[in-house]
Amino acid sequence: MTRTLLVVPTGHGVGLTAACLGLVHALERQGVKVGFYKPLAQPRARGADQDRSTALVRLTSALRPPEPIAAHRVEQALSRNGLDSLLEDVVAAAEPLIAEHDVVVVEGLVPGSGLVYASRTNVALAKALDADVLLVGAPDGDDDLEHLAEAMEITARTYQGGERTRVVGAVVNRVHDLGPGTIEKIRGLLARRELALVGTVPFRPELGWARVSDAVHGLDVRALNEGETDRRVKEVVVGAQAVPGILPLLREGVLLIVPGDRDEIILSVCLAAMNGTRFAGLLLTLGVEPDPRVWELCRPAAATGLPILLTQRNSYETATTVHDMDPEVPVDDDERARLVMTAVADALDPDWLATLPTPDHVPRLSPPAFRRRLATQAREANRRIVLPEGTEPRTIRAAVTCHEMGLARCVLLGATRDVLAQAESLGLTLPDGLEIIDPAAVSETYVDALVSTRKHKGMTPDIARNQLDDPITLGTMMLRLDEVDGMVAGAVHTTAATLRPALQLIGPAPGARLVSSVFFMCLPDEVVIYGDCAVNPDPDAEQLADIALQSATSARRFGIDPRVAMISFSTGASGAGEDVVKVTEATRIVRERDPDLLVDGPLQYDAASIASVARSKAPESPVAGRANVFVFPDLNTGNTTYKAVQRSADVISIGPMLQGLAKPVNDLSRGALVEDIVYTIAITAIQAMTP
Repeated sequence: MTRTLLVVPTGHGVGLTAACLGLVHALERQGVKVGFYKPLAQPRARGADQDRSTALVRLTSALRPPEPIAAHRVEQALSRNGLDSLLEDVVAAAEPLIAEHDVVVVEGLVPGSGLVYASRTNVALAKALDADVLLVGAPDGDDDLEHLAEAMEITARTYQGGERTRVVGAVVNRVHDLGPGTIEKIRGLLARRELALVGTVPFRPELGWARVSDAVHGLDVRALNEGETDRRVKEVVVGAQAVPGILPLLREGVLLIVPGDRDEIILSVCLAAMNGTRFAGLLLTLGVEPDPRVWELCRPAAATGLPILLTQRNSYETATTVHDMDPEVPVDDDERARLVMTAVADALDPDWLATLPTPDHVPRLSPPAFRRRLATQAREANRRIVLPEGTEPRTIRAAVTCHEMGLARCVLLGATRDVLAQAESLGLTLPDGLEIIDPAAVSETYVDALVSTRKHKGMTPDIARNQLDDPITLGTMMLRLDEVDGMVAGAVHTTAATLRPALQLIGPAPGARLVSSVFFMCLPDEVVIYGDCAVNPDPDAEQLADIALQSATSARRFGIDPRVAMISFSTGASGAGEDVVKVTEATRIVRERDPDLLVDGPLQYDAASIASVARSKAPESPVAGRANVFVFPDLNTGNTTYKAVQRSADVISIGPMLQGLAKPVNDLSRGALVEDIVYTIAITAIQAMTP
């Protein structure tokens, strides 16, 4: 039976959409099949052409909730006493969601100017959908907790019916002084009103940092230098003082509003940008462009990515417009939406979340649940991971993220000056625990060890010094000597360049017949494994069986109960030829070596993955229609399939993770995103923890 949860606010501006995003994400992380529905559109002062909540859920998840009933239609229906008819439409749209999900999160209406019907409509929604109710509120200040509790109590009473109340919990958003004492005070205030506190979300200023493009929305600006308009505005400063007065205000993340004729301030800002200060942007007012000679001096600053914009308005009017910008997350700001979503999800009580699915719920390993598990296991592992591409921008961002999340103790290989300069240009502050090792300063200490390791291959000190100029070889030697627990590379190197030193210096794990790879493919509903998509061009039956067994072991290690499909162009005995014979023989070998493993083949991809196809093509198969480990017959098939799925379906793929090495070394796609690198580092840390 599906649980429907209506999320309602206790007032205006309490962060209702943020609470819904966080709740959806928290349930997905627990493997719950969750749906989202915003039945009635919220009127928008700016006349937005799409519902913000629905758009943000689509942006941050694989869910595709239905469009809400338009606000003007809602107002017309209510003005004509047509609430019952409106609710019939709501229930009709909700029925497919309720049929397909374990929990459906429904977002109510926010009261505000002109929305006199919001509260009574929310009550009617709860009854029509037979929904439990989650309250969301936020204090006006640290001394406003008593008033907040009273507001929650008043709202809760409207959902009281006889002996039953629909209210199952309360979330308090944007709490500034969030210490144990504050949480217990809030819990006590709510408990006296018979309300359960299920989440306390701390106030974090970065959750409100808009992009430059959002901050200047509505100003009719012209770009003198477009630069990086996705930079975050942490603070707005009006440059009206002389240069000595403005200098203390020139900080990272500042959007400076400066009259276009104040050449001395413009030059000061540009000089600071050239020296590494990453401003959000420079917004010139009065429609006055800088003198051409001044602009020529500004060009090096513009080349750093500094947005330099021009508006016809005066400074006061411009500052007022920026200050009064819409504080809500724009529907295309994926980064900020995910920060908000994660902050709320992390604040929700996991014991309470576990009570939401009904007892017949069957957990699944959704992509958020998988990433959550990776993060938890990596924190427990607490391993030291070397990153040879230490000056590469994505790698630096990933290392910083890993330290902030506690996923690993990263070591960046690169000249300290170069790493710090790159970090500064990215607007990053390196954490204290993030190590930087200059290869030129330490490579000599590994010469003897490398000579000893490869002496049988004719290695000499001179050849060793030459090879240690390669940071991947140096990082591999650090791993061989147990100075680090794992290595991740490949953002700017080929798979061969990453794998060759590992094979030469680390070697295969005991009992491993070959080294292979898998990708963790984060499909919309679950995480599946693809192997081998990166290493072995044309494995024979024995090797293909090894790849299947290694992939099944990797699946178990990361919380996936393996159901292995040996992929071919035919299913069962429907086809013939050497390729089919190879897959058939490999399947036999796998069954012989691991009789308890669920494996079947040959299977076509659709028969392996789609239940309706499996019923007609392989009705007796224990794997068909529900496979979660896909073993491809050759590299051509595997690599093509993984890239087609990744790009066409916009799927995050984590990997390739190498299998069969004595110590963990993992490769990256050269198109890897920062998030891909972060989770590859996490996987490497987990591999280093378990044999």
